[in-house]
Amino acid sequence: MSNKLEVQSEIFRENTNSTSVSSNTLVTTSFNFKYPPDFPYISGKEAEVDEDGDLLVCRRPVQGVIKIEHSLSTPLATVGLQVWRGALLLADFILHHGMKTFLDKNVLEVGAGMGLTSIVASIFAKRVVATDVDIGGILALLKKNFDANKALAKSCIQIFPLNFYERNWNFELEKAIKECNIILAADVIYDNDVTEEFVKSIEKMLSTPKILYICLERRYVFTLDDLDTVAPCYEHFWKYFDQTRTKPSNKSWMVEQVPLDFPQYFQYDRNKHLILWKITKP
Repeated sequence: MSNKLEVQSEIFRENTNSTSVSSNTLVTTSFNFKYPPDFPYISGKEAEVDEDGDLLVCRRPVQGVIKIEHSLSTPLATVGLQVWRGALLLADFILHHGMKTFLDKNVLEVGAGMGLTSIVASIFAKRVVATDVDIGGILALLKKNFDANKALAKSCIQIFPLNFYERNWNFELEKAIKECNIILAADVIYDNDVTEEFVKSIEKMLSTPKILYICLERRYVFTLDDLDTVAPCYEHFWKYFDQTRTKPSNKSWMVEQVPLDFPQYFQYDRNKHLILWKITKP
């Protein structure tokens, strides 16, 4: 994997969210979103009365904002310092299905990056564990973003380092993985070597019953070998994943593509190249 090539997420070229400079190398973006219609009224607050002693109605929140500090561009090795479209699509999915699918669940995210998806999951989940590789200050900035948005969270968020190349996990991480009901992964397919190690990692995680959601964007390029426009990173992922899921030990996996017909709550370009997979280990 080249560490020299700088890449930039399309989200910031689309300029749909407010971004301000927070340091020489970092910016802070306000990701505005709408709460779904079934989102409950604010709970956990003491009843309030007006000056006449009449009970004040507790209104359901309509709009929210998540503030994320991140890099505008990075080498491939530290793309987790940015926010990508897949994280926003997965956040939309969580918001729409939060009350039914994520409420009071134990959720673990791999490749959590700057934490946007985990923050949304924490609105509903009982426990959220966010993991990523411990390089380039990713985990420190991840914690900073969690602290900045803790008012949104229903649950506390724990952070663990997780490198796809290392699967001898410590006791606490191993325990968190075994106890989670749902695993999330967004925008983790960008390098073939990393992709293979990611698939090996999720194969180990799916040794016990749970659901995995993988969200990614198929990125197309023209290649001379194919004389066509192809999505090589996605195709490599699918080929390697398909080989893995057909192993006798993984035959029980149920794999389905999730329709993207749920509403859009965040502001971004939800294009036809975004895809969401659901893998269930019964």
